[in-house]
This record gives sequence, C-alpha cells and structure tokens, in this order.
Amino acid sequence: MTERGLFITFEGGEGSGKSTQLQALAARVRGYGIEPVVCREPGGTAFGERLRPALLDSESPVSPYAELLVFAAARAQLVGEVIRPALEMGALVLCDRFADSTVAYQRYGRGLDAGLVASINAAATQGLAPDLTILLDIPPIEGLARAGAEHDYIEREALEFHERVRAGYRALAAADPARWLVLDATRPEAELTDLAWGRIAALLDARDR
Repeated sequence: MTERGLFITFEGGEGSGKSTQLQALAARVRGYGIEPVVCREPGGTAFGERLRPALLDSESPVSPYAELLVFAAARAQLVGEVIRPALEMGALVLCDRFADSTVAYQRYGRGLDAGLVASINAAATQGLAPDLTILLDIPPIEGLARAGAEHDYIEREALEFHERVRAGYRALAAADPARWLVLDATRPEAELTDLAWGRIAALLDARDR
C-alpha cells in the first residue's frame, strides 16, 4: 500500500465494462464517506486530454513505438500532476487504466520488447504501482460486440490482437495474484460491483485501523 493514500486501477479489454464499474464503485466509495479522485488514461490532465484524441481517433496507422511513447507521456503527466499528489494527501485514487494496459497492449498485443516496455513504464510511473488492480475479463469477440459500431483505431485491430491482449492481462494477474482481482465481465453488472466492493472495502478497513 502507498504510504498514505490508496491507489486502485481498472483494467480490461475493449467493451469489458471497466469504466462502468469504476463509476459504480466511485459511488459506493462516496457512500462510505470518502470522495475519491477519479482519473483515466490516456487523459486526466489538460496535457493528457490533448494527447488522447491524437492516439485514439487516428485514421492512419500509428507506429507501435510512437504509441508506446505517447501513452507513456500522458501517464507521466498524470502521475506527477494528479495521482502522486493525491496519494500523498491520503486520497483514494481510482484510475481507468494504468501501466498494465501498456504491458497488455504494447508488449503482448503489439509484440514490443518486454524490457523496453518495462523501462518506459518505470520512467512514466516513477515506480508507482497500484495497491489493487481490478481486471474485467471478457472474451474479445463479446467485448468488441459490446463496444458497438463506432470503433477507435485500437478497437479496429484484428481479433487475434485482442486475444493477445487478453492473454497478457491474464498472465499479469497470474503472476501477482495478491494485487489483482479478476472478475468475469460477462456476469451481471451489479454482481461485479458487489464483488469488487468487497475487496475495496477490506482495503479501506485495513487502512483505517
């Protein structure tokens, strides 16, 4: 756990419902009497929000290396401007995607070198890691169907790419089960919220003792 605050991230493939769960759990946290800091990647800062459409709305191919570096730039700004200051003040931070997305998408999905991805992530995060990562796991063919017809350039990748991303997430979760909570995203939304809240409430209780 971070020295004072609590840092929780939400991960998952396209259409997994992670953003929906983040909002539902933010409401639960407010009911607990805590106002969370809610942010997203790429974005969460004025600089990051300018980078977001440059990445996700691109109509032409983006180099995997450019993709890696632009995501990292947005993350570095978010960590320095929002996340770390909030944690130092004792806040609960809920973030829609973080460094694990880069491992899943750029290392496993794009096939970039693992060492390169790790070093770029380390620079962008300044060594900051989540206390809990909630993975909404869903078969890509179902997730992409949920995402609808208006796809960003990552969603338009071949199914095989999304299968590699899912495998990457599962490998990360298996390697660090203490940090990850893996939920079957095909289950009803309310059930998923209850399961995730049980883990978050336990962390809050432990912190407040």
